[in-house]
Amino acid sequence: MSRNRPIYVESVIKTDMERIWEATQDPQQHELWDLRFTNITYLPKKREDEPQRFEYKTNIGFGLSIAGEGESIGTKEDENGERTSSLKFWTDMPISLIKKGGGYWKYTPTSDGIKFVTLYDYANRFGFPGQIMDRFFFRPLMGWATAWSFDCLRLWLEENIHPKISLLRSGVNWMICSLLALVWIYQGLVPKLLFPDSGELAILQESGLFTGFEETLLYLIGILEIVFGVFFFLPLKKKALFYINNFLLLGLMVGAILSNPIIFVEPFNPITLTLAMAGLSTIGIINDKDLPSARNCERKMRGDAS
Repeated sequence: MSRNRPIYVESVIKTDMERIWEATQDPQQHELWDLRFTNITYLPKKREDEPQRFEYKTNIGFGLSIAGEGESIGTKEDENGERTSSLKFWTDMPISLIKKGGGYWKYTPTSDGIKFVTLYDYANRFGFPGQIMDRFFFRPLMGWATAWSFDCLRLWLEENIHPKISLLRSGVNWMICSLLALVWIYQGLVPKLLFPDSGELAILQESGLFTGFEETLLYLIGILEIVFGVFFFLPLKKKALFYINNFLLLGLMVGAILSNPIIFVEPFNPITLTLAMAGLSTIGIINDKDLPSARNCERKMRGDAS
């Protein structure tokens, strides 16, 4: 269907078959944990034996949404209790990169719970530009959203953490990381690299510890602060970064006190900035436990060496 790799996600969830089946097959529960859909509505059947059709909508921001339809084209269970649910989906909206697609969900009982697997693929619009956009941006985003959603479902079924709570806490984590990243990047770029004469260079010169090397040291510090800020945007475990952040802030504050104590009576001085950033970081540490993460899911089919 597509020249790009199909999307595959696997997660082992410590629950029973009926609970995960209900959470994934009931549209009202499904839309709670799946980032890919805002609303899912089953359409009435004309006959009991016909496939279940549904409508879906995904809000993409700025008042825009993508709507489409789908159809469950088969559900089966084998003698080992493994269940498979297949579906196809499509949309006629010209703004949607996805034109049509299909895939399956597979539920396999294991000694650790239920191995929940999805594999799906789709055809895209916009020809070759659409293929490029899909390969390098949209498909990785869809894969990440699917894996994040599977882990959100896992936390709901294993730890009883409601998906709305997971989404809220993940949003808080994202805002904290973004703010800390922007502050570090700004502090490294503007007062150290672009405008060193605004005061940062004077602080090093007044310390008398780096005579003749103040400009070089200031430039190096600026680069390191920018790099550290960028780390908050990377898909890494953030708890360690929050601890490192507080340690660095403490060191910079002590250094500023020793070099020029008078700056701490000025408005918007290093103490206020340090306390604000350390406070954000501490909230991040507290909030970090049991956050959904795409890294907790398997993203490659076993035996796929590519």
